[in-house]
Amino acid sequence: MRCKKPARQTWLGMAFAVIALPGKADEVAPEIRLYTLECGHYAQYDMRILSDTGEYEGKSGSLADPCFLIRHPKGILLWDTGGADPVERIPVGMDVHSTPKPLSVTIVSQLKVLGLTSKDIDYVAFSHFHGDHIGNATAFPTATWVINRAELDWARKNPGGSSGPEFLAALKNHVKTKVIDTYYDLEKDYDVFGDRSVKVLNTPGHTPGSQSLEVRLGHSGTVILTGDLYQTTENLKHRRVPEENYSRAESLASMDRIAEIAKQTRARVVVQMAEDDFDSLPKFPAFLD
Repeated sequence: MRCKKPARQTWLGMAFAVIALPGKADEVAPEIRLYTLECGHYAQYDMRILSDTGEYEGKSGSLADPCFLIRHPKGILLWDTGGADPVERIPVGMDVHSTPKPLSVTIVSQLKVLGLTSKDIDYVAFSHFHGDHIGNATAFPTATWVINRAELDWARKNPGGSSGPEFLAALKNHVKTKVIDTYYDLEKDYDVFGDRSVKVLNTPGHTPGSQSLEVRLGHSGTVILTGDLYQTTENLKHRRVPEENYSRAESLASMDRIAEIAKQTRARVVVQMAEDDFDSLPKFPAFLD
């Protein structure tokens, strides 16, 4: 009968639609944008401290100190907060051989370009607690601060060598925190939005609780922001370890881990502190997606 033919076509269309659906929700890349914010540049007059095997003896150069904003359908994450404003002041924990270069913008002024205020930030995650990465943390009092248990314990025991008492006092009074307990959590990573698209990776060595950030973008693929795991592209290439790292062995193990993750995901590894990597990223307010 003719009336059955349209019904059969409808059923086939539905079948093909079912076949076209992905097997798992986390296999579909959500609409994510990755912005690079201007949060500081440092004239590194003495590069010697960036390797414990002498490659930078007598050499000078400069380093970048960016922050990154990730816009996800489920919220907004800020990765690192740069040196304290005004940037002319050397943050607590910044090496004495470094001199900040003045900036004409702040994190908050850059957020305004995107139509955001500090209260719109849902999460602030820190690669580690050195002053050039936590300097503007208190500008985000309503965000959930994502911190590492080992880093927190180390900072409390050594306030003069890491974040300083001001940040620790702010952290103590902060209302919302997410503590990643790398002592007992076998996974040791944190899936920020629950869909594996943005993960805080455990990469100790520079400090006891150093972290990196993996961001899976729909068009640009996976990007890994490495904090201070490397300071230059040469350090990445040759696996060089800075003189003042907390643990040489853990630093090398974390480098191996990032290399393997990058291989498996075909990721773009961004050396945050490297000027050439900073310059290769879309200039704000452009973004990767």
